[in-house]
Amino acid sequence: MTTLYKMQKVEDVDVFYREAGRLDAPVLLLLHGYPTASHMFRDLIPLLANDYHVIAPDLPGFGNTKAPPRGTFDYSFDHLAQIVIGFTNALNLKKYALYVFDYGAPTGFRVAVAHPERVTAIISQNGNAYEDGLSNVWGPYQAYWRAPSEKTREACRDALSPEAIRMQYLHGADPLKVSPDGYTLDIAYMSRPGMDDIQLDLVLDYRTNVASYPAWQAYFREHQPPLLAVWGDQDPFFLPAGAKAYKRDIPEAEVHLLNTGHFALETNARDIADYIRDFLKRKVKDVS
Repeated sequence: MTTLYKMQKVEDVDVFYREAGRLDAPVLLLLHGYPTASHMFRDLIPLLANDYHVIAPDLPGFGNTKAPPRGTFDYSFDHLAQIVIGFTNALNLKKYALYVFDYGAPTGFRVAVAHPERVTAIISQNGNAYEDGLSNVWGPYQAYWRAPSEKTREACRDALSPEAIRMQYLHGADPLKVSPDGYTLDIAYMSRPGMDDIQLDLVLDYRTNVASYPAWQAYFREHQPPLLAVWGDQDPFFLPAGAKAYKRDIPEAEVHLLNTGHFALETNARDIADYIRDFLKRKVKDVS
């Protein structure tokens, strides 16, 4: 299946997205994380497009999506979710499975809570919803959340550096299997004018995600969405305990730990695609 590259207007945002698969196939909506964009799914999309209608947008502030500058646009997770909901409405997506990774998880969980009737399943790949999953790497960010100031904000700036972005890809992964193309492109995206302050705004707003964990967990308990967690178990940010915690609220959740890092698709796209196909065929009976 050929991947198509499109734009969709949502409010004052031009949302760039990748699309592949038959239009009448079950929809799988892929939501990326920091510091990347829908290009993180470049290997996964062709592996799933024969069975699913796969759609992967770039969130505002990332990739090729064109959003207004900081100061005229609210770069918050609530607003990112609002744009995603508007995007699904514009594409007339009535039902979809969600694939959530990193920042895509708090965005996607807001979408799911707003429209539980639309979500057929959730695949969480290093997408956290439990304090169990937060490693001690989050220390500087938590200090910023507790006491926002220029000093605590600046202490988070190192996370935007090329070295930090490269580390996200390589930590815990076989470096021979990680293409430099992904992190090189992310470094270029993050070096654009004004991007650092947009990202630091999102770092501060991440505290709202942690505060929302109980609400998302209540959604899991009430609605019992079929949930598959596929997790790079060497992730320095989101620990395997975060994957296992889903089973507290969704006892039938399935958890698979992979011997790789945060960007598990860079090394294990085929494994993850196999898990997704098997899981959705067994767990999602009616997606029309």
